[in-house]
Amino acid sequence: MQGADKGSAPRLDGSDLRVAIVQARFNAAITDALAEHCVNELVLLGVQRKHIRHVGVPGALEVAIALQALADSDDHDALIALGCIIRGETYHFELVANESGAAVTRVSLDHGVPIANAILTVENEAQAWARTEEKGRDAARVAVEMANLLEDLT
Repeated sequence: MQGADKGSAPRLDGSDLRVAIVQARFNAAITDALAEHCVNELVLLGVQRKHIRHVGVPGALEVAIALQALADSDDHDALIALGCIIRGETYHFELVANESGAAVTRVSLDHGVPIANAILTVENEAQAWARTEEKGRDAARVAVEMANLLEDLT
């Protein structure tokens, strides 16, 4: 929920982390903005630009297979999924939204790697634009927080 009370996170330190971003190109202007906000926030949190890998895929349904390949490499402490699914006039919206979300979660659980899911699912383009900055930044913060938490737990 936009503007929701997310509580207070511990101090977020990404200085020792390697993070990969998988960005869907469908609705490219929106996902480019998501990626820009996400990368900028990662850098503010201390992740070195050279430790941020950024790959593109055609659409939201292809995000999970790229995440899986990155998770298989064991080269990253956290992954980030970026995309934008805008409701159309057919059932396709529900299919893409549900399947992409489930697949991202499955990769995370199967590989034990945190994945911040910032694949927007919105009614229209205006809603997407209203969420790009907050959701891009949130994805970076979630990735850093969860990478550090999993390091502490293991």
